[in-house]
Amino acid sequence: MSILYELRYPTKWYTKLLTALLALVFFAVLATAAIAAFLVYRIVKPQRTSSEIDMESFPGKPDLVDFAVSGLGPRHGWFFPGLRGAPTIVLCHGYGSSRGELLTLVSALQDHQYNVFVFDFAAHGGNDGITTFGYREADEVRAAVDTVAARNDVDPARLGLWGYNLGAYAALREAENDHRIRAIVLDSVYDLPEQMVKIGVERSGLGGFPLMVRSAQFSFTWLNYKYREDAPLSRKLNTLAGIPKLFIEASDDPELAELTRQMFVKAPEPRDQTMIPHGNFVSMDDNDKRDYENRVVSFFLLRLPATGMPSR
Repeated sequence: MSILYELRYPTKWYTKLLTALLALVFFAVLATAAIAAFLVYRIVKPQRTSSEIDMESFPGKPDLVDFAVSGLGPRHGWFFPGLRGAPTIVLCHGYGSSRGELLTLVSALQDHQYNVFVFDFAAHGGNDGITTFGYREADEVRAAVDTVAARNDVDPARLGLWGYNLGAYAALREAENDHRIRAIVLDSVYDLPEQMVKIGVERSGLGGFPLMVRSAQFSFTWLNYKYREDAPLSRKLNTLAGIPKLFIEASDDPELAELTRQMFVKAPEPRDQTMIPHGNFVSMDDNDKRDYENRVVSFFLLRLPATGMPSR
C-alpha cells in the first residue's frame, strides 16, 4: 500500500523520476498510436488518378462493361476484343494507379489477339472506398472474371491474370480459388497485406520510429478485423500446381523484390522468374516499357496461346 501511495503522491526523488518516465512512455505510446492510425488512414485512401478515355475514338474498339461487386457496389471496366474465342487477360493495376495507366500493356496484348479486360479497384480511379491491399480486392477480381467469362466471344475456361503489388496479391488470391485461371503474371507480389502496410509506413519516412510499423499494422488489422484469421497466400500456392506463373522482381524495389522471391521459391512448377531494373510499369520510360511488355506478352504466348474456338 505504501508503494502505491508513493507512486501516486511521490515524495522521493527516484519515485518522482519513475513517475515522470512512466508518464513519458505512456504519452509516447499514445502519440505513436495516433500517428500510426493517421498514417494508415492516408495509406488506405490513396490519391486517385483519372482513368477516362474517349470510347469512340480510342484504338482497339473497347466496350464499356458494367459489373457489380457484392458489398462494394458497381464497377466499370473496359473490354478490348481480340480473336473471337481467344483467352482473356484481366489486368489488375497496382496501388495508387488505375486502369487508364495500363493502356500500352493492353495494346501489346490485344495486338497479339488476346481479349483484355481492365477495371479500377476500390479507392482507385473513379471508385470511392478504402483499399484493403488485396483482401476485398480479390472479390473485385472474381467479379471481373465472372463478367468476362459470361461473354459469348471469349473462352470462359482460359483466362490469364496480370497484377502489380496490390493487383498481384488480389490476382493470386483469386487464382488460388478459381480453376478458370490458366496463367498468371505476378509483379512485386507479397504474402500478406500487412507487409504492404509496413512498406507504406517506411516510405513515409516514419518507419524508423519505435513501434510505428507495429502500431500501423495493428491499426490496419483492426480495420480489417474480419480477415484476421486469413492465412498467407503462400499456404495455398500448391493449388496452382500445373498453372504457369511468372514472378517479376524489380531491383530498385528491394523489399518487394525479396517478398516476391520468397513467393517464387514456395510456388509449385511450372514457374518462371525474372528480374527487371526498374519497377512500377506506369512510371517506366518508353524503352523499359517495351521490354516489359515483350516479357509479359511472350510469357502468355508460350503459356496461354491466343487461339480461338468455335462460337458457342
